[in-house]
Amino acid sequence: MSSSAAPSVVQSVDWLAIAPPTLTAVVGLVVLVADLFVAEHRKPLLGRLSVAGLAASTALLLPLRDGDRSTFCLTGDTRVCSYTADHFTLVIQFLVLGGALLAALLSVTALKDARGRLPEGEFWFLLLSSAAGAALLPASRDLATLVVALEVASLPAFALVGIRHGDRRSSEAALKFFLSSVTATAVSLLGISFVYATTGTMHLTQVAERIQDVDGQLHTLAQAGVVLTLIGFAFKTAAVPFHFWVPDTYVGAPLPIAAYLSVVGKAVGFSGLILVTVVAFPSYADVWGPSLAVLAALTMTAGNVGALRQQATRAYSAVRLLAWSSVGQAGYLLVPIAAAAYSDDPEHSIGSTVAYALMYAAVNLGAFAVAALVGRTRPQNRVADYRGLHAKNPLAALLLAFFLLCLAGLPPGIIGLFAKVTVFSAAVDAGLGWLAVVMAVNVVIALYYYLQWTALLFRAPEGEPVRHRVPAPLTAALALTAVLGVALSGAPQLVLRFADTALF
Repeated sequence: MSSSAAPSVVQSVDWLAIAPPTLTAVVGLVVLVADLFVAEHRKPLLGRLSVAGLAASTALLLPLRDGDRSTFCLTGDTRVCSYTADHFTLVIQFLVLGGALLAALLSVTALKDARGRLPEGEFWFLLLSSAAGAALLPASRDLATLVVALEVASLPAFALVGIRHGDRRSSEAALKFFLSSVTATAVSLLGISFVYATTGTMHLTQVAERIQDVDGQLHTLAQAGVVLTLIGFAFKTAAVPFHFWVPDTYVGAPLPIAAYLSVVGKAVGFSGLILVTVVAFPSYADVWGPSLAVLAALTMTAGNVGALRQQATRAYSAVRLLAWSSVGQAGYLLVPIAAAAYSDDPEHSIGSTVAYALMYAAVNLGAFAVAALVGRTRPQNRVADYRGLHAKNPLAALLLAFFLLCLAGLPPGIIGLFAKVTVFSAAVDAGLGWLAVVMAVNVVIALYYYLQWTALLFRAPEGEPVRHRVPAPLTAALALTAVLGVALSGAPQLVLRFADTALF
């Protein structure tokens, strides 16, 4: 008697493909458990373990660089998978894990200076958990995994922002961040539920195939689902008008966490936005293309004008300026994604966003590292506190000047110039001439406050300059960002070629 064999529901797992986020999560759990048994005076060991874990997770990307790997696939169709480690995934995971590693190096010094006022075990567990979620997100190829990864990256970040107990600014910053992110999640989930109702699938490639042929009665529901999903991700990218939480959150959070949010938080939002637009909703390009173009113009303008209005003598004005600058940079990052809707080669446009994100991550983390150095002796971290920095620490002044010039797109920050030209050309090639003009105007606006801050570094200092020893972890963070910035400025084609391989 013969019987038909039931299809197997057992899936093989490609452990190497999922190793980077998995190792990060495992190290986080180890730190959480170890915190229960490690004596108070030995808590710094948890920081060293966390840094080593993030470095190892980043190194695990190397064996994956030769080809695409997928796992957690449908048993009936191995081409439809929930996790894919392609070139796009690996580049974003490198950005996320590398950014988390640099933020961890800054955190080692910050926790030591806090002298027990910050709970070390909880801090490292939350940072590693957030980094694991951020590393999972670019590999997600179904809407459920995408949302889970987004929340795993976001929820620990709320606690990290408000981790300074008894600090009113920290609590207010965490509340603003929490409310905005929860709103974004609610809107995204509503949109995703509409998309699932109309397509009957969560996998991005199947959504792309089915959403363009939905039943006429469900067409309005599908459109609402697409729009709500995009609005939810616009919150995550801090696009206008969903940017209001950024300055206060950066000021209220510990400085390493502000640096982490400025780079890793943006990578999470933008990689998710790329996946839902270019991979899941390409047939709705006529909806998300114009919308993102307008958002890009508004975001870069609001960010640069906000940075321009910062007063040098105001408390925390340096951090606020970097926060508003990051909003402006988010506008530039949105330009190639919008251009992908009009381009015959959307993958090339997405490569421009990835190239710009890599440049921005390296130099922005470097700027925050110098801000952390200055903040050790000037807790209010005003822009005016940087006056005459060259007399106190010539190398730090030169590095900050270099990082600011990279963000401005001026020599010797060649990589910043090349990244901006790449984004500009993506807009022009897509026929978005008006957006290219808006970007050019904003670049000129940004030049003013970047150059103003740079000039302040080399003015005569007020009073006798006092030199301070730079801790080893902070030195390592400065050195890594400086090497990356200088190397990429010397050979900018490396990041452009690297990004061009970031294709789906």
